[in-house]
Amino acid sequence: MEHLVESLMEELDCKTVFTIPLFGGIDVLESVVVTWIIMAVIMIVSLIMVRNLKVRNISGRQAAVESAFSFVYNFFLDLLGEEGKAYIPYMITVMVYLLISNMIGLLGFKPPTKDLNVTASLAVMSIVLVEAAGIRKKGVKGWIRGFAEPLPAVAPINVLEIFIRPLSLCMRLFGNIMGATVVMALIKNLLPLIVPLPFSGYFDIFDGAIQAYVFVFLTSLYIKEAIE
Repeated sequence: MEHLVESLMEELDCKTVFTIPLFGGIDVLESVVVTWIIMAVIMIVSLIMVRNLKVRNISGRQAAVESAFSFVYNFFLDLLGEEGKAYIPYMITVMVYLLISNMIGLLGFKPPTKDLNVTASLAVMSIVLVEAAGIRKKGVKGWIRGFAEPLPAVAPINVLEIFIRPLSLCMRLFGNIMGATVVMALIKNLLPLIVPLPFSGYFDIFDGAIQAYVFVFLTSLYIKEAIE
C-alpha cells in the first residue's frame, strides 16, 4: 500500500529539473523541460517536412503533408468561417502541441498537461486571443457594448464569462489528463504485466486526442462567437 501511495505521489508531483540563478533562483519544472522538447521536435519535423517543396511533380511526402494540412485547415475553416482564417495557424499549433503532450506518456515522459500551470497558461492564451478577436472585429466600443446583449441585465453574467471560460478550459484539460495519469499509475501497480497495455492505448491515445480536440473545438467556438 505504501508503495502504491509513493507511486501516486510521484506521478502527481511536478519535479524541479534545474534552477536558473536569476532573481533569487527560478525553478524550471519537468513540464517546462518536456514542453521545450516537444517544441524542438515540432520545429525540426516542420523544417524537414517543408524542405524542397515543388509546384509540379511533387513527392509522396509533399502530397501527404499537403493532404494532412488541408484536412486540418478545412476543419478549422468550417468552425471559424472566412472571417476567422487569421486564427487558424494558432489553433493548428495548439492542437499539435496538445496531441503530442497528451500522448507523450507512451515514450516514458510525464505529460506537461498534467501540470495545472501548463493548462492554465494555454487557457489564458486562448481567452486573450478570443477577446482580442472580438475587439479587432467590433472595436473597443462595440466589444464593451456586446456585454449588454441581448439585455443590459445580463451584462454581469457576460463579464463573468471572461473568467469562467479559461477556468473551464483549464480544469477540463487538466482534470482529464491528471485523472488518466492516476488511473494508469494504479493499474500499473496492481496489474503490472499485460493488462496496462490496452488501458494505456485508451488513456494516452484516445483520451489524449479527445481532450486536444475538445480544447481547440471550444476555443474555435468562442472565437467564432466573438467575431460574429
